[in-house]
Amino acid sequence: MRTRRASTTGSRAITIVLVVWLLIGLAAAAQRNYFAGSDATCAKVGTTLVTIVAGPLNYIGANPKIDCSAPQPSR
Repeated sequence: MRTRRASTTGSRAITIVLVVWLLIGLAAAAQRNYFAGSDATCAKVGTTLVTIVAGPLNYIGANPKIDCSAPQPSR
């Protein structure tokens, strides 16, 4: 039978791992200068978000890139 304490400890560990993972992703995005400049295109925002989510994978060689295009308004 599971106790409430064991369940809380497991949830806390998962939360800590997730927060550390995302902080490493933020560090990777900052090192690649993804936060510099003011031109926020779809591709730049997508690449930055994927880099943050990929986290530690960036340090073993993953270099995610996003290529997207938005539809143009009709004339």
